[in-house]
Amino acid sequence: MPTSSSTYFANATVFDGRRVRPKHGVLVEGDRIAWVGPHARAPRAARAARTHDAAGATVAPGLIDCHVHLQFDGGSNFEQEARELTPALATLKAAANARRHLAAGVTTVRDLGGMEAVSCDVGAAIERGVIPGARVLAAGHALTVTGGHGHNIGVARQVDGADAVRKAVREEIRAGARAIKVMATGGVLTPGIGATFTAYTEEELEAAVDEAHAWGRGVAAHAIGSEGILRAVRAGVDSIEHCNLATPEVVREMKARGTFRSPTICAVRGIAEHPDDVPAYAVEKARSLLDDSRRSHVRAVRAGVRHVCGTDAGTPFNPHGNGPRELVYMVEWGLPAIGAMRAATSSGAELLRLPDVGTIEAGAAADLVVYGANPCDEIAAVLEPSLVLRSGVAVASG
Repeated sequence: MPTSSSTYFANATVFDGRRVRPKHGVLVEGDRIAWVGPHARAPRAARAARTHDAAGATVAPGLIDCHVHLQFDGGSNFEQEARELTPALATLKAAANARRHLAAGVTTVRDLGGMEAVSCDVGAAIERGVIPGARVLAAGHALTVTGGHGHNIGVARQVDGADAVRKAVREEIRAGARAIKVMATGGVLTPGIGATFTAYTEEELEAAVDEAHAWGRGVAAHAIGSEGILRAVRAGVDSIEHCNLATPEVVREMKARGTFRSPTICAVRGIAEHPDDVPAYAVEKARSLLDDSRRSHVRAVRAGVRHVCGTDAGTPFNPHGNGPRELVYMVEWGLPAIGAMRAATSSGAELLRLPDVGTIEAGAAADLVVYGANPCDEIAAVLEPSLVLRSGVAVASG
């Protein structure tokens, strides 16, 4: 890879985050994209730059994983790993896992729950250039009802009532949160609570959304059961995480309100497909959700619900850097390949309120991935990136 601060990707197929453009060129100057257009019309600055011959290859925006847990490694027992965490260990794991995403072509992640403000601090360190890694938007603690999902593993703070929820949102933002997460239902990895249990009231959820939006933060709702999903959607959350039981009413509401869906197929499959390793209570719940998860995915795709890529990386057998695998699963379950690529680029950037990532256009951050084939034709191409740039710097190569 050229070391010049000005690099030109010549004669490539370019997926710009929305559509495919054949025989195009991309000029990178410093940490920004300076020009993109037909290769035959490349400006003089492109001819003066160090050239990367991309004929036969596809250049795409860096991928965005909208649901990760950087402080967890994807081991078989999530609860045990949580018990062993200390702030220092959590920091080291988060830093290492943020870097692992880069090798897979994932240049931006949203962390949706961890110990204290550790992931927020790691994200700030990456942004300042202290350590390398994918760009991190972190939510700090998730918010859960007393005894709700996540209460036992230190990634969620227990808070009840609209006023208390509003205060908790403010406190998470003060600690550095760039997103807010609420647990609208029970979950697979919390023993003693059903995965579809409906948790927060709509009033509590509305308080979280109102306060977060006032501070310019988006809200993600962990929601598995249909009633919890509906409450969260009607309260105005920005994304539904998991969304396993998406009834016709659910998808109509999500479509009408423009709510994003993050299916986290890697998470449910990682647990369900490893019954000899993952605690039995989690396997039982995951397996009970698999068929509904697939049907819900098909229903949401057909209804035109907007999708993003979210892996829930860090959960059992779901390692960091699994974003490309999630895209393959999303396509296997019925999303067109180009739709999956949009989910992991421009749609993810829209959800995360990041106007300068997720697309290839002049002025955007030079977060780029080069693939040997076009993933919009064959999604499996995302599994083998040949080159990854983060802010114009080559951070991984195949």
